[in-house]
Amino acid sequence: MSRQPIETPDAPAAIGPYSQAIRAGDTVWLSGQIPLDPATGQIVGATAAEQAEQCMKNLGAVLTAAGCGFEHLARCTLFLTDLRDFAAVNAVYARYMPDPPPARACVEVSRLPRDVKVEIDGVAWRPR
Repeated sequence: MSRQPIETPDAPAAIGPYSQAIRAGDTVWLSGQIPLDPATGQIVGATAAEQAEQCMKNLGAVLTAAGCGFEHLARCTLFLTDLRDFAAVNAVYARYMPDPPPARACVEVSRLPRDVKVEIDGVAWRPR
């Protein structure tokens, strides 16, 4: 099985030595998305909810580039710098997810790249 990188200009370019996503067989492994505007590279949003909105837009762009959608997500991880933002971020996240939503973990971390408040990654399956 070979690994195929997934790249799109509709999501922020990687800010390190990683791909936006990797397809291996029918599985798509999506790197964490932080709230960067793909065109400018600038952080979008001051609140965790505003940042989560941009993270979801970026995640959606990578899913589309991989031939998938939110309905193909099997698992996500939400990284928050403050779990007190859980309800606000969860409300944004829920708007994007189909029923039933994917499996998920949400963890508080001490710091994220560019000092953002939210990062979201995922694993999806690619339909044939």
